[in-house]
Parts: sequence; structure tokens; C-alpha cells
Amino acid sequence: MSYDPIKISSIRPLKDHVIVRDMNFNERKLNSGIILPSDNGRSSGIRPRWGCVYAVGPEQRDISVGQWILVAHGRWTRGNTIEIDNEKITIRRVDTDDILIVSDEAPAADETMSDAN
Repeated sequence: MSYDPIKISSIRPLKDHVIVRDMNFNERKLNSGIILPSDNGRSSGIRPRWGCVYAVGPEQRDISVGQWILVAHGRWTRGNTIEIDNEKITIRRVDTDDILIVSDEAPAADETMSDAN
């Protein structure tokens, strides 16, 4: 069953909440060529995820819109697809206590994979 995205004109998070977009749940290809299938909704593949900050609440002092954050595994809500300014995006609220890293630049690749032997 497929649902149409909710059409809205703007969102405004409350308190210190952080809303992200662009979290990657697709399959990944390792440097060795091994393809890891999508782990969305599964307990396998537990790992942190990067997300682009879409909106922040008025009490949020550490994070700004447009930054990228790395969030501990599972510390985000299910995605809600919205349509805003004729663009369909999936947004999630993250647990601010489980934000591990903040970056002003998008991660070049899936940098949550270890290359340790």
C-alpha cells in the first residue's frame, strides 16, 4: 500500500528537537566489492546513520540547519514523507542525546563502515 505524501507549507520543531532528511537506508557497496543489502527495518546491520539537518527547534543551540549529523543506531523516528515546495522528502526526528558527530560537510561515502582488519 502506498500513501501520498502530506503536503505542507512549513514545519517548525518544538523545544530542542532536530528534524533530519536524507538518511541512507539503501544497499551499500564495500571497497572490496561486497554488496550489503538494505537493512531498513531489520535488526541486522546495526550502525549509526548520517542525516542532513532540515529543521531545529528554538531551544537547539548546538546544531544548525544544513549541517550533517551522525546519529546512534535506531535513535530516530520512522520516516514521514512530506511534500514541501513541490519536493517530496522523508523527514525523521532524532534523539538529540544520541547525536554522535556534527559536520558542516556531507559525508563523502558511508563513513560508518570500519576498514579495520
